[in-house]
Amino acid sequence: MKHFIVEARYLVPFEEIKATIPRHRAFLQKGYDLGLFLCSGLKEPPTGGFLLARANSQAELEAFFEDEPFHIASLASFSFIEFQPVKRQDWTEHWFGEVKNSTI
Repeated sequence: MKHFIVEARYLVPFEEIKATIPRHRAFLQKGYDLGLFLCSGLKEPPTGGFLLARANSQAELEAFFEDEPFHIASLASFSFIEFQPVKRQDWTEHWFGEVKNSTI
């Protein structure tokens, strides 16, 4: 598995994002349920957010984000930065060390 920091940048004021948040969180839950996401949250101030993700490839992760509600409504843009998690807390080993053979 490859690991990524996903950064969301809102393209509109936060007030215009609020109505879409429930659908966005449902999308996130799907990623959590698939074991793709470790954590996510808003930037402070709320101009976007960050997500720690994994996938077999960046293209696979980007394809998954095609269904993201903020993306569909042109409310946010997303960047995907691959990184190598060399050092980590022991309690995260199950997530970083787990090998997942299925595709998204």
